[in-house]
Amino acid sequence: MYKIGLTGGVATGKSTVSNILRNLGAVIIDADVIAREVVAKGSPCLDKIAAYFGNDVLLEDGSLDRKKLGDMVFADKAKLERLNAIVHPAIIDRVAECLGVLDKKQGSITAVIDAAILIETGLDRMVDCIWLVWADRETQLERLIARDGISREKAQNIIRSQMPMEDKVKFADVIIDNIGSMENLEARVRELWRKE
Repeated sequence: MYKIGLTGGVATGKSTVSNILRNLGAVIIDADVIAREVVAKGSPCLDKIAAYFGNDVLLEDGSLDRKKLGDMVFADKAKLERLNAIVHPAIIDRVAECLGVLDKKQGSITAVIDAAILIETGLDRMVDCIWLVWADRETQLERLIARDGISREKAQNIIRSQMPMEDKVKFADVIIDNIGSMENLEARVRELWRKE
């Protein structure tokens, strides 16, 4: 099994690249999906989150109010670090579990760990190479504001809460520049896929 770590900042186009790779035959392990699963209603992670942040971060049905928690942690680095300390170990365990299942399958498999937090969590140590989807900060801001309908200030807080792209570049084996057209992006990803 060949393992690619796919990462990038918010609104850089990482999910788009992940979808292209899925269509090309890669098996995608999506850390965002896993992150939602590990904080599901009744999970140990959700209990720890509620104990630390208070029941205000829960909806009436007992599930996580992601928006309220996001507003809280993206404005306060210490709270974000605490949330990460609760959630990241569970995400890492689940990714390792998924890789273990794939490793038992026969045939040639290319697995892609799609994770904005690939490097920050140490998931980069589980892969053979790292692909970084890159966009400049202004492009990220514009895309995030348009996508989520949020203020510039809130978008800046979200971007600032992530590892800076300049730091992620240092870990990347491949950099996929995504400030051009969708056609250019798809052509670049197909070219890289053929080389793997």
